[in-house]
Amino acid sequence: MTKAQLRIWTVEEYHRMIDAGILTGADTVELLAGQIVQMAPQKSLHAATLSRAADSLREQLGGAIQVRLQLPVTLLPDSEPEPDIAVVRPDSRYYLAGHPGPADILLLVEVSDSTLDYDRGQKARIYARSGIGEYWIVDIPGERLIVLREADAAGYRQESVLTLQETVIPLNFPAVSLTVAALFP
Repeated sequence: MTKAQLRIWTVEEYHRMIDAGILTGADTVELLAGQIVQMAPQKSLHAATLSRAADSLREQLGGAIQVRLQLPVTLLPDSEPEPDIAVVRPDSRYYLAGHPGPADILLLVEVSDSTLDYDRGQKARIYARSGIGEYWIVDIPGERLIVLREADAAGYRQESVLTLQETVIPLNFPAVSLTVAALFP
């Protein structure tokens, strides 16, 4: 018996499905490693933490960045995730010509209340493979921040787990020291 194979989609094919109306705004999906994946629904704790973390990042990082919430980033050839928070280089047209790519991304953040293994596993591998230099996971149940750095094709080589009482200095913002507690409501 022959093993069934999954059809892997490219970002270009994914966009054509959107343009053709096969995927619509009612579909809560993202493209990850060539697979169209259903996104988990948000509970109020997730939404509150996402809002608080985004506000803290905007306040601390200042005007030299744009903070995008649950909007796509393009990681060619086969991923277009919608991270909870993407801190990106400013674009005067707000990425009208195309979603931010790895060269535009300064920091990605996922807020995890029920998807920690997925965020720490598959998403981390996709982000690392794409050259995203820094990826944070706000672990709601664990009340901690997981900081992943030093991306390569196999994943992140450095992982730090920080408690609410600790501080984190984003790689691209060495003058900023952010308390982990500031990311939580």
